[in-house]
Amino acid sequence: MKSKGLLVVLSGPSGVGKGTVRQALFETDTNHDQFYYSVSATTRQPRPGEEDGKDYFFVSRDQFEGMIEDERLLEYAEYVGNYYGTPLQYVEEMTEQGKDVFLEIEVQGALQVKRRMPDGVFIFLAPPTMHELESRIVNRGTDAPEVIEKRMRQAREELQLVTQYDYVVENDNVQSAVERIQTIINAEHLKTDRFIDDIVENYLKEGDEIS
Repeated sequence: MKSKGLLVVLSGPSGVGKGTVRQALFETDTNHDQFYYSVSATTRQPRPGEEDGKDYFFVSRDQFEGMIEDERLLEYAEYVGNYYGTPLQYVEEMTEQGKDVFLEIEVQGALQVKRRMPDGVFIFLAPPTMHELESRIVNRGTDAPEVIEKRMRQAREELQLVTQYDYVVENDNVQSAVERIQTIINAEHLKTDRFIDDIVENYLKEGDEIS
């Protein structure tokens, strides 16, 4: 039996290490056929080393608002003065083909996705402590002090929304976080409700019922 692909949503506060964990998880996919990363669109400027179409689709504010108007986004949010969003068509096509699509997005966006696709797998990546989170943001060296302060206020608000997620994974160590996420995904693939249609079609006779 082959179930529909999963939509796996990883989110958490800025600086918690979403990108690092996601990249390490993809590196465990040695056959390159389990995880498909849905690249987000954003209006923020590229950071050093980021590539358009690989890390993000970097677009203007007018272009992004056109995508909103045309309903071409699964979710979008404005965070620290910039838009972030997930193109819808790619997610639908890949999951229908049985592929797992992985979204690495901000908390506002994750909650929008949950409203539209509640059967997704929602994972909150948490920092070991708030002090550690602040150190990671500072050491990143990409944000001014006032932006760091704003990110920390936002992080505290986002941590209050953790009950909206299916799972919480603490990013105390990247490899440990990856192993926990892989365990979650493997278990989700074996859930009964993902196979009900196949069981009815391929195993039961006319008139049989599932209680």
